[in-house]
Amino acid sequence: MAVVHNRTEGDINLSSARQDWYAVISDPETAGWLHEDSEHFLHQSLSTPCLDVLASCEGIYLTDVQGKRYMDFHGNNVHQLGYRHPYVIEKLKAQMDILPFSPRRYTNIPAIELAKKLGDLMPGDLNRVLFAPGGTSAISMALKLARIVTGRHKVVSLWDSFHGASLDAISAGGELDFRKDMGPLMPGVERIPPPMTYRGPFAAAGNGDLPYADYLEYVIEKEGDIGAFVIETIRNTDVQIPSQAYWKRVREICTKHQVLLILDEIPIAFGRTGKMFAFEHYGFEPDIVCLGKGLGGGVMPMAAIVARDSYNLAQSVSLGHFTHEKSPLGSVAALAMLEFIEQNDMMAKVNADEAFMRESLEKLKAKYPLIGEVRGIGLLWGVELVKDRATKEKAVQEAETVMYECLKNGLSFKVSQGNVVQLSPPLIITREQLTEALQILEKAVETASVLV
Repeated sequence: MAVVHNRTEGDINLSSARQDWYAVISDPETAGWLHEDSEHFLHQSLSTPCLDVLASCEGIYLTDVQGKRYMDFHGNNVHQLGYRHPYVIEKLKAQMDILPFSPRRYTNIPAIELAKKLGDLMPGDLNRVLFAPGGTSAISMALKLARIVTGRHKVVSLWDSFHGASLDAISAGGELDFRKDMGPLMPGVERIPPPMTYRGPFAAAGNGDLPYADYLEYVIEKEGDIGAFVIETIRNTDVQIPSQAYWKRVREICTKHQVLLILDEIPIAFGRTGKMFAFEHYGFEPDIVCLGKGLGGGVMPMAAIVARDSYNLAQSVSLGHFTHEKSPLGSVAALAMLEFIEQNDMMAKVNADEAFMRESLEKLKAKYPLIGEVRGIGLLWGVELVKDRATKEKAVQEAETVMYECLKNGLSFKVSQGNVVQLSPPLIITREQLTEALQILEKAVETASVLV
């Protein structure tokens, strides 16, 4: 069981596939740097051992020290505009010469402009902002604010969810990799199943994902004193896309029971789903939105929460109090990213790419029984691999084979839940590059299909 568990995110495992990969990239310089990395960093799940040693990045590509290029369809979700985007870099260089850092107790114009911009992009009275250096800290601030607003500390979240790696964030999350061996965590967290229709506790009933929303209300009523429901609008890791009915019901439940609806859009905002924010697909208003990752333009660590104006109630509490709380560089990078997306009508491009991806991946599914389901929206796609479509048994070894075959041929992505190939390319990707990537993927699926 330990071997299977350590494969679940595809970035660390105890199988022979990782050693085979090192043979593929073997050269003295790379091996030397990987050894140095192993000697000097604390080892941790999902980060150790490293796949390769990078030397540069540009556009959709990562380049290693030997000059091998990877099309990056993972990017830790920071690369909406790809890497070293010239528009972002130009703005950052100019800011570096003026005000690269702003101490707390002072403000600065880029931070104010970004806060105003985020408020303008949100619906209703979602216009109060706080910045943080990372998404984990944004989740932390949102949880603190929810306690102050509601006077209740209990939270509902989802199993298998990821909201960050700090103790409070893993308390609210649902992934074992982050919680195991940690001992007591933040009290008052109740987890419920994520809305899934392909597999999951309510999938067999064939009633869609509404039973998962009903279960939320059941827990709220049975537990009592729930202050917040924390959830990704669309789950990034294995691309779970709730229905309109699910979100309509969830919003009704949270309003009825005075539970704050906190959306984690840290990995999926800013055009990833074909709209600036994923919740715009569903036509409802959240109570607090957490943002991060791509907010920094693929360069700066930058995150934020956006809350209702009426929640401005924590004047006597330090919700964040971060050293880089109002980063001028992070703010300039975020403003540049948003400006480029809007000025270049990136949403139209992403929606056109969505249609292309859907057609292409559905063709692959029809051709290869290894593919059990294809799920996607915008430029966020999950390809679930199964040994048998009837039993839906996860094709874990085959997913590992697909990942390493793609890496050999210059395509990098993440495997989630052990068997879901997650494809999340930069929004700037060209149709030719998308086509090339899908050809690499098909070749890898064909190779892995022999194992079934």
